[in-house]
Amino acid sequence: MALVAALGSVYAGPQTIRLLGLAEPDGQARWTAGVTPELPPAVLAAMDSQAPLPSPDGVKAALTSLLAAPALGPHITASVVDVATGQVLFSSEPDAAMTPASTTKIVTAVTALAARGPAYRIPTRVVAGAQPGEVVIVAGGDPTLAVFPNPYYPGSARLDDLAAQVKKALGDTAPTKVVYDNSVFTPGSGIGPGWDADATTAGSGAVITPLMTEGGRPNRAPYAVRYPQPDVQAAQAFAKMLGLPPAAAVAGTAPAGAQELGKVESAPMVRLVEFMLTESDNVLADILARQVALAKGQPASFEGGSAAMRAVLEELNLPVTGYGLVDGSGFSRNDRLSPALLTTLLATAARSDRADLHGIFSGLPVAGYSGTLTGRFVKAQEGAGAAGLVRAKTGTLTGVNSLAGIVVDADGRTLAFAFMADQTTDRDKAVVALDRVAAALAACGCR
Repeated sequence: MALVAALGSVYAGPQTIRLLGLAEPDGQARWTAGVTPELPPAVLAAMDSQAPLPSPDGVKAALTSLLAAPALGPHITASVVDVATGQVLFSSEPDAAMTPASTTKIVTAVTALAARGPAYRIPTRVVAGAQPGEVVIVAGGDPTLAVFPNPYYPGSARLDDLAAQVKKALGDTAPTKVVYDNSVFTPGSGIGPGWDADATTAGSGAVITPLMTEGGRPNRAPYAVRYPQPDVQAAQAFAKMLGLPPAAAVAGTAPAGAQELGKVESAPMVRLVEFMLTESDNVLADILARQVALAKGQPASFEGGSAAMRAVLEELNLPVTGYGLVDGSGFSRNDRLSPALLTTLLATAARSDRADLHGIFSGLPVAGYSGTLTGRFVKAQEGAGAAGLVRAKTGTLTGVNSLAGIVVDADGRTLAFAFMADQTTDRDKAVVALDRVAAALAACGCR
């Protein structure tokens, strides 16, 4: 087995200034024109299968006391496996069905890549309507459609490009109406089962609709409060681009066999997965779960997404003990996953014969460097020694803290881990406690 080569091309962020020799004795950065500094070492280079294998007793000795930290509460489960061999090195209730929070997104990422393929792009089409000048925007489930001058999602398709195609295709015929067709998703609530009351109003998520722009955001702020009806807003924005008033946008369906007037496509699936993992984007996660459903012939709904992701896991010959997801984001308190499923999934994705799944590793945040781990592993007492050595997905809900990913240990061995606590009382202290456990793995040869 070998990890994706992309792991060897990312550099450690918080240590970069020091490693480049650009820090004064007081720690302030200095930049010298005309000097080409030596590049820092790569983060998570391809794993060395010849590196010594940790012993289960050694890993147990390194982790047991840290997992007993009061900040993690009375119930903490864990799984650590060797990525190259799949050997279990440590476990504590590995099959327990735990509330995973955003570590759910690891499952969503792997199943989306497996079901759709890394190169798949989500289409948004416009076809001719039943009357002259009437156009139908047929949603494909791409939440990244761009309207901002600087799009929130890198590489996203632009709604104004689609409008320009439609104007050209219509020629001398003036647009009169925009119909938006949401039939790709199963009708019903766009709010997941078990979501907190503020899930769509506090800036971390949105009502899930197949047509939306910029993840439903009115501005580029990551935690911007979203439009209450993202599909209506997107259709009205498209109408405006065609020179029509908001009232010209209405719900409906495309006529059978209608002429295509324009089409745009999202960034490739692997790029969507990477962004979803790095930024822990909840809207993108729940949309990708529905892409899994569509690929597997299931209804494009929360229920269909859950069933389809389970089916993909079974196709990958993964144990689904403890599987009980009801969404793709981990927003739901009804979600359940086991730590053993997460570590087995990570080890499977690292296999050399599963290059289609390698994109999850370039998406997982790097400790002290990127995404949701940017501000973590930065202080000595909080595991700074593991900065650049851990790639992991965080998970946080009130009372729930989890961390799952991969780490390169002191001997160069790559390990997959999942630590899940569901009775924490102080989020910040629990975060530090989990980081210290992961840091202990990084520092340990454990033989």
